[in-house]
Amino acid sequence: MHRNVKTLSTAVICAVLLISSVSSVWAQAAKTPAKAPAKPTPPTASTAPVMKSAIDTVAYAIGLSVAGSLKAQGLSDINTNLLLAGINETLKGGKTAMSPEEANQYIGQYFQKQASVKGEANLKTGEKFLEENKKRPTVTTTASGLQYEVVKMGEGPKPADTSRVKTHYHGTLIDGTVFDSSVERGEPVEFPVNGVIKGWQEALQLMPVGSKFKLYIPSNLAYGERAAGPSIGPNSALIFEVELLEILN
Repeated sequence: MHRNVKTLSTAVICAVLLISSVSSVWAQAAKTPAKAPAKPTPPTASTAPVMKSAIDTVAYAIGLSVAGSLKAQGLSDINTNLLLAGINETLKGGKTAMSPEEANQYIGQYFQKQASVKGEANLKTGEKFLEENKKRPTVTTTASGLQYEVVKMGEGPKPADTSRVKTHYHGTLIDGTVFDSSVERGEPVEFPVNGVIKGWQEALQLMPVGSKFKLYIPSNLAYGERAAGPSIGPNSALIFEVELLEILN
Protein backbone atom coordinates (compact mmCIF):
# COMPACT_ATOMS: atom_id res chain seq x y z
CA MET A 1 0.00 0.00 0.00
CA HIS A 2 2.75 2.44 0.95
CA ARG A 3 5.71 2.68 -1.32
CA ASN A 4 8.35 5.05 -2.58
CA VAL A 5 8.12 6.59 -6.03
CA LYS A 6 9.83 4.21 -8.45
CA THR A 7 10.53 4.29 -12.14
CA LEU A 8 7.82 2.42 -13.98
CA SER A 9 7.88 1.26 -17.55
CA THR A 10 5.34 2.71 -19.93
CA ALA A 11 4.09 -0.78 -20.69
CA VAL A 12 3.52 -1.54 -17.02
CA ILE A 13 1.64 1.72 -16.49
CA CYS A 14 -0.65 1.05 -19.44
CA ALA A 15 -1.22 -2.54 -18.33
CA VAL A 16 -2.12 -1.44 -14.81
CA LEU A 17 -4.55 1.15 -16.11
CA LEU A 18 -6.20 -1.36 -18.45
CA ILE A 19 -6.45 -4.14 -15.85
CA SER A 20 -7.77 -1.69 -13.26
CA SER A 21 -10.38 -0.39 -15.67
CA VAL A 22 -11.58 -3.82 -16.78
CA SER A 23 -11.64 -5.16 -13.21
CA SER A 24 -13.67 -2.18 -12.02
CA VAL A 25 -16.17 -2.63 -14.84
CA TRP A 26 -16.56 -6.36 -14.09
CA ALA A 27 -16.94 -5.72 -10.38
CA GLN A 28 -19.57 -3.05 -10.92
CA ALA A 29 -21.44 -5.21 -13.39
CA ALA A 30 -21.60 -8.04 -10.87
CA LYS A 31 -23.08 -5.74 -8.21
CA THR A 32 -25.56 -3.86 -10.38
CA PRO A 33 -28.93 -5.52 -11.07
CA ALA A 34 -30.04 -5.61 -14.65
CA LYS A 35 -32.56 -2.97 -15.66
CA ALA A 36 -34.08 -1.63 -18.83
CA PRO A 37 -31.67 0.77 -20.52
CA ALA A 38 -32.68 4.42 -20.46
CA LYS A 39 -33.44 6.03 -23.78
CA PRO A 40 -30.17 7.68 -24.80
CA THR A 41 -29.95 11.36 -25.59
CA PRO A 42 -28.39 11.64 -29.04
CA PRO A 43 -25.12 13.57 -28.85
CA THR A 44 -24.40 16.27 -31.35
CA ALA A 45 -22.86 15.12 -34.60
CA SER A 46 -19.65 17.07 -33.97
CA THR A 47 -18.87 15.37 -30.64
CA ALA A 48 -20.33 11.89 -30.96
CA PRO A 49 -17.68 9.15 -30.89
CA VAL A 50 -18.15 6.69 -33.74
CA MET A 51 -17.87 3.09 -32.51
CA LYS A 52 -18.52 0.61 -35.30
CA SER A 53 -17.18 -2.52 -33.61
CA ALA A 54 -16.39 -4.07 -30.26
CA ILE A 55 -12.72 -3.08 -30.54
CA ASP A 56 -13.79 0.51 -31.22
CA THR A 57 -15.80 0.47 -28.02
CA VAL A 58 -12.87 -0.97 -26.09
CA ALA A 59 -10.60 1.73 -27.51
CA TYR A 60 -12.93 4.47 -26.32
CA ALA A 61 -13.35 2.82 -22.92
CA ILE A 62 -9.56 2.57 -22.46
CA GLY A 63 -9.28 6.24 -23.38
CA LEU A 64 -11.78 7.15 -20.66
CA SER A 65 -9.92 4.99 -18.13
CA VAL A 66 -6.50 6.43 -18.96
CA ALA A 67 -7.85 9.99 -18.84
CA GLY A 68 -9.45 9.35 -15.46
CA SER A 69 -6.19 7.97 -14.08
CA LEU A 70 -4.19 10.91 -15.44
CA LYS A 71 -6.66 13.37 -13.96
CA ALA A 72 -6.46 11.65 -10.56
CA GLN A 73 -2.67 12.09 -10.67
CA GLY A 74 -2.94 15.81 -11.34
CA LEU A 75 -2.19 15.54 -15.06
CA SER A 76 -5.46 16.91 -16.44
CA ASP A 77 -3.55 19.58 -18.40
CA ILE A 78 -1.31 17.07 -20.17
CA ASN A 79 -0.66 17.68 -23.88
CA THR A 80 -3.03 15.13 -25.39
CA ASN A 81 -1.64 15.63 -28.90
CA LEU A 82 1.77 14.39 -27.76
CA LEU A 83 0.14 11.65 -25.69
CA LEU A 84 -1.68 10.36 -28.78
CA ALA A 85 1.46 10.74 -30.89
CA GLY A 86 3.37 8.47 -28.52
CA ILE A 87 0.56 5.91 -28.56
CA ASN A 88 0.19 5.95 -32.34
CA GLU A 89 3.91 5.74 -33.07
CA THR A 90 4.34 2.82 -30.68
CA LEU A 91 1.28 0.87 -31.85
CA LYS A 92 2.07 1.36 -35.55
CA GLY A 93 5.78 0.61 -35.18
CA GLY A 94 6.89 4.05 -36.30
CA LYS A 95 9.99 5.95 -35.26
CA THR A 96 9.64 7.48 -31.79
CA ALA A 97 11.35 10.57 -30.38
CA MET A 98 12.78 8.58 -27.47
CA SER A 99 13.45 4.95 -26.65
CA PRO A 100 11.30 2.99 -24.18
CA GLU A 101 14.22 3.12 -21.72
CA GLU A 102 14.47 6.90 -22.04
CA ALA A 103 10.72 7.25 -21.64
CA ASN A 104 10.81 5.06 -18.57
CA GLN A 105 13.62 7.13 -17.05
CA TYR A 106 11.91 10.44 -17.76
CA ILE A 107 8.62 9.30 -16.23
CA GLY A 108 10.42 8.27 -13.04
CA GLN A 109 12.38 11.52 -12.83
CA TYR A 110 9.27 13.61 -13.37
CA PHE A 111 7.26 11.97 -10.60
CA GLN A 112 10.22 11.98 -8.22
CA LYS A 113 10.58 15.72 -8.75
CA GLN A 114 6.86 16.29 -8.25
CA ALA A 115 6.94 14.26 -5.03
CA SER A 116 9.93 16.24 -3.78
CA VAL A 117 8.25 19.59 -4.41
CA LYS A 118 5.01 18.43 -2.80
CA GLY A 119 6.93 16.94 0.14
CA GLU A 120 8.72 20.22 0.86
CA ALA A 121 5.43 22.13 0.81
CA ASN A 122 3.72 19.57 3.06
CA LEU A 123 6.62 19.68 5.54
CA LYS A 124 6.46 23.47 5.89
CA THR A 125 2.68 23.47 6.20
CA GLY A 126 2.74 20.72 8.83
CA GLU A 127 5.48 22.37 10.90
CA LYS A 128 3.58 25.66 10.92
CA PHE A 129 0.36 23.93 11.99
CA LEU A 130 2.02 21.99 14.81
CA GLU A 131 3.90 25.06 16.06
CA GLU A 132 0.62 26.89 16.50
CA ASN A 133 -1.26 23.86 17.79
CA LYS A 134 1.12 23.22 20.69
CA LYS A 135 0.32 26.66 22.11
CA ARG A 136 -3.18 25.55 23.02
CA PRO A 137 -3.46 24.77 26.74
CA THR A 138 -5.23 21.44 26.19
CA VAL A 139 -2.42 20.06 24.02
CA THR A 140 0.49 18.09 25.46
CA THR A 141 3.71 17.82 23.45
CA THR A 142 6.10 14.93 24.14
CA ALA A 143 9.87 14.89 23.70
CA SER A 144 9.49 13.24 20.29
CA GLY A 145 7.24 16.01 19.01
CA LEU A 146 4.00 14.04 19.27
CA GLN A 147 1.07 16.21 20.34
CA TYR A 148 -2.11 14.92 21.94
CA GLU A 149 -5.28 15.96 23.70
CA VAL A 150 -7.17 13.79 26.16
CA VAL A 151 -10.79 13.54 25.05
CA LYS A 152 -11.58 10.85 27.62
CA MET A 153 -9.23 9.18 30.11
CA GLY A 154 -9.95 5.51 30.72
CA GLU A 155 -9.30 3.53 33.89
CA GLY A 156 -7.97 0.26 32.46
CA PRO A 157 -4.38 -0.95 31.97
CA LYS A 158 -2.00 0.53 29.43
CA PRO A 159 -0.68 -1.60 26.56
CA ALA A 160 3.02 -2.40 26.07
CA ASP A 161 4.80 -2.15 22.74
CA THR A 162 4.38 -5.92 22.33
CA SER A 163 0.62 -5.86 23.05
CA ARG A 164 -2.10 -6.48 20.50
CA VAL A 165 -4.97 -4.00 20.79
CA LYS A 166 -8.43 -3.19 19.45
CA THR A 167 -9.14 0.43 18.56
CA HIS A 168 -11.52 2.76 16.83
CA TYR A 169 -9.97 5.68 14.97
CA HIS A 170 -10.71 8.56 12.63
CA GLY A 171 -7.81 9.91 10.56
CA THR A 172 -7.60 13.24 8.73
CA LEU A 173 -5.05 15.52 7.13
CA ILE A 174 -4.51 18.87 8.85
CA ASP A 175 -6.95 20.45 6.37
CA GLY A 176 -9.70 18.11 7.56
CA THR A 177 -9.62 15.66 4.63
CA VAL A 178 -10.61 12.19 5.89
CA PHE A 179 -8.25 9.49 4.61
CA ASP A 180 -9.25 6.55 6.81
CA SER A 181 -11.80 5.89 9.53
CA SER A 182 -12.82 2.71 11.32
CA VAL A 183 -15.55 4.81 12.93
CA GLU A 184 -17.14 5.53 9.54
CA ARG A 185 -16.80 1.85 8.58
CA GLY A 186 -18.33 0.80 11.90
CA GLU A 187 -15.61 -1.83 12.44
CA PRO A 188 -12.90 -1.61 15.13
CA VAL A 189 -9.40 -2.60 14.06
CA GLU A 190 -6.99 -5.03 15.75
CA PHE A 191 -3.19 -4.79 15.40
CA PRO A 192 0.07 -5.07 17.34
CA VAL A 193 1.22 -1.81 18.94
CA ASN A 194 4.68 -2.16 17.40
CA GLY A 195 3.17 -2.71 13.96
CA VAL A 196 1.89 0.83 13.36
CA ILE A 197 3.44 4.26 12.79
CA LYS A 198 5.69 5.66 15.53
CA GLY A 199 3.22 8.32 16.62
CA TRP A 200 0.61 5.66 17.31
CA GLN A 201 3.08 3.40 19.09
CA GLU A 202 3.99 6.19 21.52
CA ALA A 203 0.43 7.39 22.06
CA LEU A 204 -1.11 3.96 22.65
CA GLN A 205 1.32 3.27 25.50
CA LEU A 206 0.10 6.46 27.20
CA MET A 207 -3.56 5.41 26.99
CA PRO A 208 -5.36 3.30 29.60
CA VAL A 209 -8.06 1.07 28.10
CA GLY A 210 -11.23 3.12 27.66
CA SER A 211 -9.31 6.28 26.73
CA LYS A 212 -9.87 8.46 23.72
CA PHE A 213 -7.06 10.77 22.60
CA LYS A 214 -6.75 13.19 19.72
CA LEU A 215 -3.29 12.87 18.18
CA TYR A 216 -1.38 15.43 16.14
CA ILE A 217 1.44 13.52 14.52
CA PRO A 218 4.41 15.20 12.77
CA SER A 219 5.47 13.61 9.51
CA ASN A 220 8.62 12.00 10.95
CA LEU A 221 6.39 10.02 13.34
CA ALA A 222 3.95 9.13 10.53
CA TYR A 223 5.02 8.10 7.01
CA GLY A 224 7.91 10.55 6.56
CA GLU A 225 8.94 11.16 2.96
CA ARG A 226 6.72 8.37 1.66
CA ALA A 227 3.26 8.89 0.26
CA ALA A 228 0.68 6.57 1.77
CA GLY A 229 -2.27 5.85 -0.46
CA PRO A 230 -4.00 8.43 -2.66
CA SER A 231 -4.62 11.02 0.09
CA ILE A 232 -1.49 11.11 2.27
CA GLY A 233 1.30 12.90 0.46
CA PRO A 234 4.99 12.85 1.40
CA ASN A 235 5.94 14.63 4.65
CA SER A 236 2.29 14.95 5.75
CA ALA A 237 1.39 15.73 9.35
CA LEU A 238 -1.66 13.70 10.40
CA ILE A 239 -4.49 13.98 12.91
CA PHE A 240 -6.16 10.96 14.52
CA GLU A 241 -8.91 10.49 17.06
CA VAL A 242 -8.05 7.16 18.68
CA GLU A 243 -10.12 5.19 21.17
CA LEU A 244 -8.45 2.24 22.89
CA LEU A 245 -11.17 -0.38 23.30
CA GLU A 246 -9.27 -3.43 24.50
CA ILE A 247 -5.88 -5.05 25.05
CA LEU A 248 -6.16 -8.47 23.40
CA ASN A 249 -2.88 -9.95 24.68
